[in-house]
Amino acid sequence: MKKIPALILILFISTLLKAQEHQMSKSYVLPTDTLVQKKLHQWQDLKFGLFMHWGPYSEWGVVESWSLCPEDAGFTQRKGPYGANYFEYKKAYENLLTTFNPTKFNPEKWVKAAKNAGMKYVVFTTKHHDGFSMFDTKQTDYKITSSRDPFSSNPRSNVTKEIFNAFSKENFMIGAYFSKPDWHSEYYWWSYFPPMGRNVNYDPAKYPDRWQKFKDFTYNQIGELMTDYGKVDILWLDGGWVRPKSTFDSTSPDYKKIYDQNIDMANIAAMARKKQPGLIIVDRTVPGEFENYTTPEQKVPTEPLDHPWESCITMGNSWSYVPGDQYKSTNQIVSLLVKIVSRGGNLLMNIGPGPDGDWDPIAYSRLEQIGAWIKVNGEGIYGSDAVAPYSEGNIFYTKSKNSNTIYAFSLSDNDKVKLSGTLTLHLKGISKIKKVSLLGVERKIKFSTAADALTITVPANLQENNNLTQTATFKIQY
Repeated sequence: MKKIPALILILFISTLLKAQEHQMSKSYVLPTDTLVQKKLHQWQDLKFGLFMHWGPYSEWGVVESWSLCPEDAGFTQRKGPYGANYFEYKKAYENLLTTFNPTKFNPEKWVKAAKNAGMKYVVFTTKHHDGFSMFDTKQTDYKITSSRDPFSSNPRSNVTKEIFNAFSKENFMIGAYFSKPDWHSEYYWWSYFPPMGRNVNYDPAKYPDRWQKFKDFTYNQIGELMTDYGKVDILWLDGGWVRPKSTFDSTSPDYKKIYDQNIDMANIAAMARKKQPGLIIVDRTVPGEFENYTTPEQKVPTEPLDHPWESCITMGNSWSYVPGDQYKSTNQIVSLLVKIVSRGGNLLMNIGPGPDGDWDPIAYSRLEQIGAWIKVNGEGIYGSDAVAPYSEGNIFYTKSKNSNTIYAFSLSDNDKVKLSGTLTLHLKGISKIKKVSLLGVERKIKFSTAADALTITVPANLQENNNLTQTATFKIQY
């Protein structure tokens, strides 16, 4: 086992433990495996990743999996001609594999767009809650390589392998999203009983043999992903309700109704890390040793956290493909990235491929524009740390790990940046500032310091005619 240099390990741990400056997370457990610590440290420097939710559900343009869940919520509503009867709907939904034929699938096209946008890692949905496997599993025939699926005859039908290979060639970190619950499996939703919400529909304690078969099924599928798909850096597990009962709040009035859905994460983790040393495991929403980083969904923490984290956010409104989805503007996405990175996190931006196997043209356009911004401003994003005061007004700060440099991102309300004549920033140690520059602009920037304030003077002809988009980034060198 290769050891991490002591200095790097000390710096990494000290960064995590600056609790006096950040929100406390009492439940976070720092991994003891030094290879996992090293990979977490590397992952935190990447800052920007690509998420993809994709499956046969894209044919209907409905929310991934959740319309199968018999719960009365906005995201579980059934649509289409089969919506009036649950069992007819489920049958029709599961029959989508017989028409799923994404002939425009070309992962190299995605890699090129993601790389140009500055994305550094990818997380792909190998299996969502509906149980449809987007890889050539040997555990079930409900998969994209099934002979019942017309795409199975395509030489690239094992899309997970194709995606992982394509992104690996461009040095992306590879993440395998995997749903712990499986609503197609007879060992999770037993057909003897009707489904009862998102949870297992029988008591595992009463039917231990059946639950053991589900544990074996899950273990074997994850084992396949860790064995046959090249280098995997992140095992991103979803479905946090599949967990030991002991991890729930015992004072909750519903505690007695909760089934113990223990799938033996320790066994899964040991197997996975034996096959993929240093593997980051994200057993999301389940506090403890297997949630190596946390994943705020569709939101940005209001201040830095004391542990590794990633906001997973959709580029459109939906996680999966929806015709006519409303995509966030480039300005909104850049602002999200800056805010998240200024608080020490990563942004995992989701794009849902369509039934033909490609993204909406708008997604490519957004990534191209983000890439243009990254080329100018990326030095303040990658490999950076959060630094007090983190933000003030529309100014957000990052600090370079490798130099005495702070970056001040002045967010714009519009794509075109307009600057006021003076900016006043409150930073520590301002008497040691030796230079201020504006990324993407060759002009000299004047500044002065007094008390606790740094005052930057912007030349009149740069206030509007600066050719900058989304943000103006001031590089402050000590």
